[in-house]
Amino acid sequence: MLDEYLARIRAHRTNIHRYRRLLKSNLSDVERQFIEKRLTEEQTALELLSAETFPLAFSLRKGRTCRQTSRGAANDARVPGGLIRGAVGPHG
Repeated sequence: MLDEYLARIRAHRTNIHRYRRLLKSNLSDVERQFIEKRLTEEQTALELLSAETFPLAFSLRKGRTCRQTSRGAANDARVPGGLIRGAVGPHG
């Protein structure tokens, strides 16, 4: 079952990359609108499928990298005696 989900995720990612590449080419306004719509649909489908496949994964806020996040919120997650087990420290 997991293999099926991973294959679907790969297909969505491949389509997203293809649409982004197409948007860099010369397109008519109608073609561009169609590709942008399809890109949005693929991104939404990927997000939903990823959330369903990996329900316990932590999501990043848009515009933040893993390193920025690990230095921010994870370091603030303190319990008596130190950091929560598994939290990433400032050195990665």
